[in-house]
Amino acid sequence: MKKIITYFSKGEIALWFSSVCVIIISFLLFSGSDYLSLVASLVGVTSLIFLAKGNPFGNVLMIVFSILYTVISYTFSYYGEMITYMGMTAPMSLFALISWLKNPFEKSKKSQVKVSILTKKGLVGGLLLTAVVTFIFFFILNALGTANLVPSTISVATSFFAAYLTFLRTPYFPLAYDANDVVLIVMWIMASATDKSYISVIICFIVFLVNDLYGYISWKRMEKRQKAKSVL
Repeated sequence: MKKIITYFSKGEIALWFSSVCVIIISFLLFSGSDYLSLVASLVGVTSLIFLAKGNPFGNVLMIVFSILYTVISYTFSYYGEMITYMGMTAPMSLFALISWLKNPFEKSKKSQVKVSILTKKGLVGGLLLTAVVTFIFFFILNALGTANLVPSTISVATSFFAAYLTFLRTPYFPLAYDANDVVLIVMWIMASATDKSYISVIICFIVFLVNDLYGYISWKRMEKRQKAKSVL
């Protein structure tokens, strides 16, 4: 426990603790008995604080979150989210986990991944792959009768691109997840129009949005520190 406390800064602990409190309070106010959403939210926000540190364990938690979120999405016929997280985000998080473990900043320590530079070739390749995946998924989701088809399709695009950037170990992956968070907030606002219990899911993704913003800031700092240390 002492190692965990000293591993995170006071600001990071405060961010995680306040995020957990907001999630629990929103659950008590709006969800009532939807404990699966509560567990998923807590796992998700905990994964983000580890990812912000460049710790591979964050990808392990993201895989768990993906499985839980798949079940939640199924309950509202958000088949796009269900397929995206189970068939894409979970496997991509596994690939990212392997990539991060193979590329530690220091070989003696696996707790921090080596930050990679996003090349023009990598960016263009990611955008092309995202376009292809999105095109294919639009017809799949349409055939499944997915609720709110357009935002669900956009969610596929942002989620895939974010997972792709995570695999590449670039500081920009949290910004892609931020874009995905915005789309998901809109989608669950739509869902809450018929079921108020989903308001807690909206608040969850607002919390994720804030944490992903911090993740970007943390990775840029980490990138700067690693460059400085490599020069020495």
